[in-house]
Amino acid sequence: MVLGFRIRWAIGLVAALFMVSCTAGSTEPSESVTTPAEPVASPEELTVSPIPEGLARLEGTATVELVVNGERVVVEVDGTQAPITAGNFVDLVERGVYDGTVFHRVVREPQPFVVQGGDPQSTDPSVPVQQLGTGGFVDPDTQEKRLIPLEITPAGAEQPLYSQTFEAAGETAKPAMPHTHGAVAMARSQFPDSASAQFYFALADLPFLDGSYAVFGYVTEGLDVVDAIQQGDVIESAVVTQGLDGLVTE
Repeated sequence: MVLGFRIRWAIGLVAALFMVSCTAGSTEPSESVTTPAEPVASPEELTVSPIPEGLARLEGTATVELVVNGERVVVEVDGTQAPITAGNFVDLVERGVYDGTVFHRVVREPQPFVVQGGDPQSTDPSVPVQQLGTGGFVDPDTQEKRLIPLEITPAGAEQPLYSQTFEAAGETAKPAMPHTHGAVAMARSQFPDSASAQFYFALADLPFLDGSYAVFGYVTEGLDVVDAIQQGDVIESAVVTQGLDGLVTE
């Protein structure tokens, strides 16, 4: 009975991370799914795609400081393991996209799960609350929503796996950046390559999310502040305090 409850709880919480699909007309994942009958690749044998071009990326690490409820939350972002995901986040912080955004989803019951925010439209008080969680970053240069691929590096691998969950790719290794308490990861829709600006903090160790969502950093200071965030709390400011020189946007 306890195991069955935990399984149902995990499935329900994973569904809570899904945003409404970011792209109109997207009906299929961008990559084919590996069938169970095919052999499972080891980390050394797994074929990974090169880092996608044309997207911001982070070389090395960076430090981002958020202010929530007047308190500091310091995040170390890792571009070594997640160059595109980390680069996207650092670029959006530097652009001021997260300033004034709201944490629109907080799930603590029946067990601590996540606090999710970063929807750019949440800065507009005229946007209905029920619409929050559907928005992404619209690039002012292209007037198009920026989407980034799912990017997860298997432990021991030299490059990330792109556009597929570990399950779809037949990957059996653990990710290099797991969902431990204080992990920071990208929210997305059911389609792997649909993350844009929304992110979440893990409020507990969440191993059932490993290999399905892209962790790109960890809280190094202010985890108590994160644990106390309530729905509707605002990111008063977000700044890159170290590592901005590692951001490549060309």
